[in-house]
Amino acid sequence: MVLVLRNYKLRNSRLVPSPFPTTLTGCSKPQILRPFSFQLSPMAAIFQGVGAAAALPSSPSYSFDSNKSVFSPRRSFSVRKGASFAVVRSDGTVNLNPKDRRAQLLISNAVATKADSAAASSSSKPGHELLLFEALLEGLEEEMERDPHVCVMGEDVGHYGGSYKVTKGLAKKFGDLRVLDTPIAENSFTGMGIGAAMTGLRPVVEGMNMGFLLLAFNQISNNCGMLHYTSGGQFTIPIVIRGPGGVGRQLGAEHSQRLESYFQSIPGIQMVACSTPYNAKGLMKAAIRSENPVILFEHVLLYNLKERIPDEDYICNLEEAEMVRPGEHVTILTYSRMRYHVMQAAKTLVNKGYDPEVIDIRSLKPFDLFTIGNSVKKTHRVLIVEECMRTGGIGASLTAAITENFNDYLDAPIMCLSSQDVPTPYAGTLEEVTVVQPAQIVTAVEQLCQ
Repeated sequence: MVLVLRNYKLRNSRLVPSPFPTTLTGCSKPQILRPFSFQLSPMAAIFQGVGAAAALPSSPSYSFDSNKSVFSPRRSFSVRKGASFAVVRSDGTVNLNPKDRRAQLLISNAVATKADSAAASSSSKPGHELLLFEALLEGLEEEMERDPHVCVMGEDVGHYGGSYKVTKGLAKKFGDLRVLDTPIAENSFTGMGIGAAMTGLRPVVEGMNMGFLLLAFNQISNNCGMLHYTSGGQFTIPIVIRGPGGVGRQLGAEHSQRLESYFQSIPGIQMVACSTPYNAKGLMKAAIRSENPVILFEHVLLYNLKERIPDEDYICNLEEAEMVRPGEHVTILTYSRMRYHVMQAAKTLVNKGYDPEVIDIRSLKPFDLFTIGNSVKKTHRVLIVEECMRTGGIGASLTAAITENFNDYLDAPIMCLSSQDVPTPYAGTLEEVTVVQPAQIVTAVEQLCQ
């Protein structure tokens, strides 16, 4: 979608609307938007304001007067398709939108245990139930209460609450100086966040869609990942860059990007991918507390995944994989949405007599070679399942790492199932064909174990 602002002019650093309406092109129909304006303020004033906020004592109750903020709160506009969704509960039951049958094909019966035994009702477990996006929000909110240096910036993160509601209510609670709505300028506000991190703040930068962060690649590569080294250790960059990505439901090629492979080669960057509400909150909190720049990958189809998480405070290790299902016959390495495709395939494999070991690698950079290596030494066979592109993807790097370190323990060549090297089609049936499906995983395991 291309946003075209017509009949606007810049007057004294203010974008002023003319009497004529603004049109939005790139949609099925041109849409008329009401004129708007926003003040372009100097970055120094922003940092001065946020720095003053960081100097306040940590308290969950203070807030800032919106009328005194640098960026005045204004209603933002966006064009959204009517979204359908599925909620997967911790007991494996699925609540589906009846209008979207594709959800059932993608993630139904996705939560499985080794023996697939009936688990206790989720209502009897301690803790509280949250959707994945709510878990991210809770983790972010807790860190903002704990540390006044934590701030949020991005498009529509303020009073709108973020495109997927991960920042809902934060602007009202913490004020516009700590939850900063930015113009549509990814390179600029990502650079602003890196500069804020250099001054001692802990910014969380949201990319409305991971594909948009390609516009900020220069800042992430040349500044975010390298400044600690090029400054001789004078600066640390404690920044978190997060946002939704992956293949959704007919979002088109530009909004179905998997950028893990783009960022993995940048020195100084850590990358993690959440897959459950539990590790989403734990990874968010750990990333904010880290002194290193961290990119947190979220998947658009997992935001409505529901799980019961502990009431007490916890964090997840940023460099540690998760053992999802112990097994003996083959090691299956995966992450993000593909975790649920693998677990769906695991139920079929168990019925066929196979005992797969499933590991959610979570840490995309660096890899947890200790957990992975111990599994390879036990099973002697490796299958990698990813949604990233096959050429130059995470699977290719993981294959190289396993070959270099554990080649003597392998009884069969490493197999890797990845998305096809094509732009993601808009048509739903073609979109599914480009992504790894559970049946392909079952076939691959059968071939490996012959």
